[in-house]
Amino acid sequence: MQIQINTDHHIEGSEARDAWARGVLEAALAPYADQLTRVEVHFSVENAARAGTSDKRCVIEARVNGRPPVAVTDHADALDAALHGAVHKLLHALEHAQGRADKHAHDPRSLPADDAGQDGLVPASA
Repeated sequence: MQIQINTDHHIEGSEARDAWARGVLEAALAPYADQLTRVEVHFSVENAARAGTSDKRCVIEARVNGRPPVAVTDHADALDAALHGAVHKLLHALEHAQGRADKHAHDPRSLPADDAGQDGLVPASA
């Protein structure tokens, strides 16, 4: 799993923050590491000219093998809180996507036409 960290021009990039963010992502996404090819993190500051709350934004896009990318966004007062919020949302989205995939894998309507009857159902006794 490749992890890329990006920041906008309002945030000074640092190796320490990038290493910290990678560590958070690697630990949280360990159960999905074999399914993810790339994870991109985008940190930005909205309303940088004005002081305000929840102006730090973290967007995470995860590329999942054989599926469309999953993207989440979180806003917070600090970058670390925004990252943790986005990671929480990403885990929920990945669990949801995995659940849908598992549901469709067991759906008789998803069987090839030769295994199912004309109505798409598998006969009770074979």
